[in-house]
Amino acid sequence: MPLVTGSAAGDAAVSKTRRSGGAQPPAAGSRRHGRRRSRGRHTLHGWLFSTPFLVLFGVFMLFPIVATLWMSFTDFGVRDVRQPLEAQFVGLDNYTKLFDDDTFRTALFNTAYFVVVGVPLTIVLGLLVALLLNNGIDRARTFFRVGFYAPVVTSIVAVAVVWRFVLNPTDGLIAGLATELGTKAPDFLGSETWAMPSLILLAVWRNLGTVMVLFIAGLQAIPTDVREAARLDGAGGWQELWRITVPLLRPTMLYATVITTIGYLNVFEEPFVMTQGGPDNATLTVSLDMYREGFNLFHMGYASAMAYVLFVVIMAITVLQLRLLKDNTR
Repeated sequence: MPLVTGSAAGDAAVSKTRRSGGAQPPAAGSRRHGRRRSRGRHTLHGWLFSTPFLVLFGVFMLFPIVATLWMSFTDFGVRDVRQPLEAQFVGLDNYTKLFDDDTFRTALFNTAYFVVVGVPLTIVLGLLVALLLNNGIDRARTFFRVGFYAPVVTSIVAVAVVWRFVLNPTDGLIAGLATELGTKAPDFLGSETWAMPSLILLAVWRNLGTVMVLFIAGLQAIPTDVREAARLDGAGGWQELWRITVPLLRPTMLYATVITTIGYLNVFEEPFVMTQGGPDNATLTVSLDMYREGFNLFHMGYASAMAYVLFVVIMAITVLQLRLLKDNTR
């Protein structure tokens, strides 16, 4: 009987030692293996769900990007359409020719002019309209918001055609008003002086709604306590705008500036529909010059080099603006 009791006690001690010691139960390893297998299944399901997007992105985005980058180092033209791999590699010749091309330099200058004048006008007028709709206009506020935003969702081709009729020097709306006032309206789209300002005016009018919506969202995110505290401290309307509203709107302002600048650097539809780059290349932009070289003259290698120069310019300006956003919102 004592032997049996001692054996039972020994078995109990061994069992207790196993439970409290370093040896793990076999079930722990199987649970870990099961969790690893479950994560593997989840990862596989994620890749399967992502496959349609990855295929479409690879075919319609990644492949064209890589192909145009390769073409920018070749003399790819109409003769190479059927056998693109036989295009002659020319290295950096396309890029060096660009800055010796007077037409490209003119297009680059016109694009810079469009951006430098158009972006500040769009931002300032968008902020002004947002302030009026957020604070100054109580009745029919929704109607005005829809009215300012309607050009954004309207086809740019339709907008450009309407504006071409409005600016017509013979039968246009402005010409009719000038006649009533006893003066003569200039030929806006036929004048080297007025053609680019006319396109800038169209672009500002069309993109005003997007900037307005962004600023209204930013204004509504400003705490009312901050405004009330400023008024209690004796701040007037102008001081409240410059010392409270504008600093708190800086992230929104720079975001609006970034997306507006990118859109204006890629300007194509307005000069293509309204002026075809004329008169005398006064409204020729980089995108329109790229279109001419690529699809009219079929100098695809040269046009691809233009595209990547424009890409580098857009990237540099965007990084600079995002840097400003980071520095000013610490």
